[in-house]
Amino acid sequence: NPRMEPNERDGAAVRLPPPLVYLLALIAGGVLHRFVLPLPLPIGTLARVGGAIVAIGLGLAMVAGAIGLFRRTGQDPKPWKSTPEIISSGVYTISRNPMYVGMSLLLAGIGIGWANGWLLVLLLPLWLVIYRTAIRHEEAYLERKFGDRYLEYKRSVRRWI
Repeated sequence: NPRMEPNERDGAAVRLPPPLVYLLALIAGGVLHRFVLPLPLPIGTLARVGGAIVAIGLGLAMVAGAIGLFRRTGQDPKPWKSTPEIISSGVYTISRNPMYVGMSLLLAGIGIGWANGWLLVLLLPLWLVIYRTAIRHEEAYLERKFGDRYLEYKRSVRRWI
């Protein structure tokens, strides 16, 4: 590829696995809620269970849809591995980052189900961490590797939703 330097490693400079960031947020939210300051959600059981089911279901659908596309195209979902082609179908038509959106929905669903407001509060700082540790590196890598093809995709599909 003419945009990539000959000695450049073919993969985004992501050093922290994004699922680990989500797991750390889950643990932090649990610790904050249980041992520091409870932040209960003031919603009834039916709304809580229904909201949790919807959020977790949507999250699983997003993650499974993305992983399925990676498998069908023979790509590795790890962001630091080489990306041989841009996936722009399926869940990638509604988000450039459906795995991160899906994991966010899973975390939100767990927060709703457990009535743990911390898990919802932590979503905004979590998104900032994911952007700084993964997304910005992934986008820079894809722009270098695919140039105008990626920029067009980037213009047509939002980062999150």
